[in-house]
Amino acid sequence: MSQPPGPLSQLRRGHEELVLGLLRKHGPLSRGELGKRCGLSRTTLYDILADLVAAGAVVTATQQEAPRGRGRPAETLTLNPDAGQAIGIDFTRRGLHVAAVNLAHEIVGSASEPHAADLPWEGRVELAERLIGSLTGTGSGALRLGALSAIGVGVVGPVEGPEQPEDDEDPPPHPVQLLLHERFGVPVLLDNNTRLAALGEAIWGAAAGGQDVLYLRLSHGVGGGLVVGGSLHRGAYGLSGEFGHITVEPGGARCGCGGTGCLETVASIRAVLDAYRAAGGRADDVPELIKAVQSGDETALWLLDGVGARIGEVLAALCNAIGPSVIVIGGELAATGAPLLDPVERALAEHVMPVSRHRVRLRRATLGEAAGALGGIALVLHESPLLARYPAGPDLAEDPILNQTRTP
Repeated sequence: MSQPPGPLSQLRRGHEELVLGLLRKHGPLSRGELGKRCGLSRTTLYDILADLVAAGAVVTATQQEAPRGRGRPAETLTLNPDAGQAIGIDFTRRGLHVAAVNLAHEIVGSASEPHAADLPWEGRVELAERLIGSLTGTGSGALRLGALSAIGVGVVGPVEGPEQPEDDEDPPPHPVQLLLHERFGVPVLLDNNTRLAALGEAIWGAAAGGQDVLYLRLSHGVGGGLVVGGSLHRGAYGLSGEFGHITVEPGGARCGCGGTGCLETVASIRAVLDAYRAAGGRADDVPELIKAVQSGDETALWLLDGVGARIGEVLAALCNAIGPSVIVIGGELAATGAPLLDPVERALAEHVMPVSRHRVRLRRATLGEAAGALGGIALVLHESPLLARYPAGPDLAEDPILNQTRTP
């Protein structure tokens, strides 16, 4: 069984990401320019660059023009957009979102489409294949399936690892991994889609650069993710981030997890819409609820105030236990805005310990529906220091049939 990367491996990955980030931000740079910008020693920088060039992630660009009489032009280096491509797919309860990037971290394209909640996996994968196909074409920026290196996938619900940490056996593949591997013939990495959304927000979104981040998504389900000490936290068995199953109403409504009174029974899309209609409101979906809020509907405002208070109480308890510096709230219900988020802030101010309550910042997610798919891509590229101690979900680098028939 592979051991988790040590401090030196984590440091090196951070150095690689620093160099790649500079090339993404500034374009082609000479080794001297990279040295001035990154602050690494010459030996360390050249060693990092040699590995990146050998891996094909960095290539030599056209040489810069130099003033006459000053020797040869300086060789410049740039990210290699043709080194490979990665796809991220977020399989939500009632839709899927697809994003593709090249290894220069340039977004090739993205697409989304809703579907029925009971659509079987075969149908969902066919839909994903069609959406991925819509990103292909003949232009220079089109997705080229021949250059595809891997697929990162997010699914709803817990994604467990081996039952015992010392177990050498990989967990069995998820059906969607088998189906995608059959169609595309590349490794398929998989994890909980909300945790991947947390990863996306922590790398590119509202919490970019944060070392201790708590992410909560309010959608058809309620869940989240944690960045602790600069690394995404998966938990011993891949079960972290199930914030939606914290009890907020003892003896309350039955939850899909088997418990009662979970936050998900109060703050999910269905729970909020059901409660709004039970109070006399009329809304069949979140956009209609948002219209009611914007029109000043007192029932909608009253309801969201109560829901926000419950959410804030849960987040405050988590803050006191974990100590994040940033809380990010995403999902469709976050689009209701201040009527939901203001009571969350009030609850945080009331329940977070005085020593830290003024240090916790509440932010609304910025990546929207693409967050989970982008998190899947980050899982594939595995360059971010956030993943340095992260035991990624099972992949299908091996023959999936062998994985299915593996004996203990």
